[in-house]
Amino acid sequence: MIYFISVNYYSSILISRLIRSMPLCLGTCQAVIVNNSPDDVLVHQLESSTVKILEAHDNVGFGCGCNLALRWIHERAPDALVWIINPDAYLLKDPREALHHFFQDHPRLSILGTVIKTFDGDIWFAGGRLNAETGSISVDRQIKHLEHPCCPSDWVSGCSLILNLKLFSECPRFNPDYFLYYEDVEFCRRYASVGHLIAITQSISIFHEPSSITNRNLFLKIRHSTYSYLLTLETFASRKAFIIRFIRLLLNAFYLIFIQPKAALGKMWGTVLYLKRRIYHPTQDSAPPLIPVRAMQSSIHAE
Repeated sequence: MIYFISVNYYSSILISRLIRSMPLCLGTCQAVIVNNSPDDVLVHQLESSTVKILEAHDNVGFGCGCNLALRWIHERAPDALVWIINPDAYLLKDPREALHHFFQDHPRLSILGTVIKTFDGDIWFAGGRLNAETGSISVDRQIKHLEHPCCPSDWVSGCSLILNLKLFSECPRFNPDYFLYYEDVEFCRRYASVGHLIAITQSISIFHEPSSITNRNLFLKIRHSTYSYLLTLETFASRKAFIIRFIRLLLNAFYLIFIQPKAALGKMWGTVLYLKRRIYHPTQDSAPPLIPVRAMQSSIHAE
């Protein structure tokens, strides 16, 4: 069974296009839409025997929205494949056969990312890297290791992230501390730390319209990304790297005041929110408990 998860925030038209691109079929492939915008009544018109609408009753953010759907799916199909995909993305062809063959050949993969392309055909995401020593969180824009069907990746984008649920002893969850941005980095690195394998494949790809939803409000976009960025650096980067990047972020915010005031205010407010969290909740850690992989895993390429 394959389940698609998408989180709606006033994106009914985009989700309608996404659903039309899905090979939905009762009993084999179903979509679960989490509604983060309670007054968006249009999304309910999309509900059917193969499309389930779950109400969040508020805007709970991307990660918590996914958690709601993951719990619903895990209760019904704990061995399913779950594909988290953005509303502003869509599929060009039926991926079911390729997906099933892929996990038959690579049964030890817990988290799989796909190549993500823009509407122009350019590669937007082909793997993610995290360097703890420098604090660098980067994205590959070129496909590597063409001789392999997949290659290891430090993290994969939540825009197109596939979970092999049967390898998780409990339902996987995103960290609720993250409202938007970098929750995919934290998710992947947390599960990698207990043995889950993460990879990117070039055999499956989607098309995506970057930031078509978040660009509606630049201030909120930068505020959320700044807060989440600092939270991620705090967790995974060295102390030296964190300090250097924190200072660089503040200097950049002051510089932007004169040319991009909304972006500057977003960076400053995101920094303030992060500092308030550190001051008033210095030992706060609401990340979900680590879920070890069910079976011992070998290297990706060895399969």
